[in-house]
Amino acid sequence: MAREIVEVPIAGKIISVNVRPGDEVKEGGTLCLLESMKMENPILTPVGGTITEIKVSVGQVVGTGDVVAIIEY
Repeated sequence: MAREIVEVPIAGKIISVNVRPGDEVKEGGTLCLLESMKMENPILTPVGGTITEIKVSVGQVVGTGDVVAIIEY
């Protein structure tokens, strides 16, 4: 199985996490919402597959390149 590591594209604060480990996701689905410069930015799934790990939680401040989730497909 291949793994996709999803990273944060911009610094900000996680305001919601929409998936849990074990969830099946489709390409383009929302993993979480990131607030940056008073804007809500959805972090989308780049591939369809199964969430194996979530590396962020609500309220966490993240930086560019931090890992959000790992998806196996």
